[in-house]
Amino acid sequence: MKPTTSATDEYKNIDKSELRCAPDCYRVQLPPLQPSGDHKILFRVPAEGWSDTLVHPYPNTFKDRWDENYVYMPCSNSNIIASQHGPPVSRWKQIEDVLQQGIPGMFELEEAILSYNQHYANRWTFDSLREFFLQPIPLLKQGRRSKLTMSQQQAACLLANAFFCTFPKRNARIKSGTLPDINFSNLYSRSGDPSRKIEKLKCIVNYFERIRNKMPTGILTFTRHVLDEGAAPIWHRCNLNLADLHVSSEGNIEDDGVGMLQADFANKFVGGGVLGHGLVQEEIRFVICPEMILSRLFTPMLKDNEVLFMTGCERFNDYTGYSDSFEYAGDYVDRTQRDAWGRKCTEVVAMDALHFRTSESQFEESKIVRELNKAYCAFQGTEFTSNLPAVCTGNWGCGAFKGDKHLKALIQIMAATMAGRQVCYFTFGDETLQKELVQIHGMLCKNYITVKELYKLISEYSHRVINKKQKYWEANIQTLFEYIANTLGEPLTTRAGSSFEYSADNFESQGSDTSMHYDWEDFKASTP
Repeated sequence: MKPTTSATDEYKNIDKSELRCAPDCYRVQLPPLQPSGDHKILFRVPAEGWSDTLVHPYPNTFKDRWDENYVYMPCSNSNIIASQHGPPVSRWKQIEDVLQQGIPGMFELEEAILSYNQHYANRWTFDSLREFFLQPIPLLKQGRRSKLTMSQQQAACLLANAFFCTFPKRNARIKSGTLPDINFSNLYSRSGDPSRKIEKLKCIVNYFERIRNKMPTGILTFTRHVLDEGAAPIWHRCNLNLADLHVSSEGNIEDDGVGMLQADFANKFVGGGVLGHGLVQEEIRFVICPEMILSRLFTPMLKDNEVLFMTGCERFNDYTGYSDSFEYAGDYVDRTQRDAWGRKCTEVVAMDALHFRTSESQFEESKIVRELNKAYCAFQGTEFTSNLPAVCTGNWGCGAFKGDKHLKALIQIMAATMAGRQVCYFTFGDETLQKELVQIHGMLCKNYITVKELYKLISEYSHRVINKKQKYWEANIQTLFEYIANTLGEPLTTRAGSSFEYSADNFESQGSDTSMHYDWEDFKASTP
């Protein structure tokens, strides 16, 4: 781990245009779309392959299942309501009767929904929509690799049911604590900041208006991916040089990561607070791409070795702002091309970070390894395993979850390296982080630091943090980037500009200046 000769060595920049993007980066085509033991398809696959026409559900008639392995469907014969004056009655028949009547306004709609949710009559306040679905939907259960593929039309039917709060046993997190809520009742309530929910509802209503005028004809795939025991890298033995990096303080994942694997800074219950008060990175992505909300229907809580891939979800809404400043900004036409299965070439991975009670606890070795393994699981391929697109990410888990931006950036670069991906990293307006990350990555590449050597540097710094009596972000304590720079014998400096890119094989000298210290506020991000 010896530094190379001088800071004047010349290396070539890597431009964002040089990052691998789907579908052009793949050297092989997708195999034919067909069901298997771990891949359930909810429609009849056309013999001639995907075309821009609506597909037909499969089977043609409803197949009723009412058990813990499947979504409890509102149209099931087992979905019944006890009667005081006779035998139990079908809840679905009641739903059909109510929703097929004329509903002239908001108050009549509220009465209709409450008529088959009488238990919640004193708790819910809300508005609007209907429809139904055909066959039982298997849960993407914990601990198993599994896929679920459906048409956008089927997704629309299911979301309409969620809008009308028809899903039984799903009005709150279920008793086992593994499934999030899916009915929209919480989104309709007045709890929290009503302005946030109003802006979300504008996005939802626009989605339904779009599909009412023209039903989309594409396909969606949801994949629960599991990192098997023993499959994680042994990080202190990984001898690969670091992946190429493009880092910028401008831009965002959904707009500038087209064709790349896009990170969703997720809650372990996917979607986080999308149906409630939450409105940060994950919730924003879910309301501008409402088909992602459907993942909550069949995705139990993510475990430490699991992530969820969402492939093909279309964007319907534009927006401005973030959190309290978020506003619906009108309709959005998603022109992303489709793959051979009829899916938009948009792949988003829900990857949940640890929530740290104390900021220094994240430097414990077990916590670092957990985050490395989670990111590695997220960055692995599912349908392809080589020549993968770059991962487009940012300050994962660095807001309310108290992650250190320096540590999380390096963890993701290490994980992407082992997964065979380049990294496109957005700092979301944090120019200081952008400049420093460029310099640190350049120093590491210039000195040919491998993953195992970077892991050792982080471990050495972590031991210092844990052994310090004072908090590690106090002004007299080095940041992780400062520690690495000093260990490599180079000062950490700043430069003007908003975007710098360096390849793992090439580095351009940054010059020299005095190193800097920051307090904890510099390491917070507006992300979970």
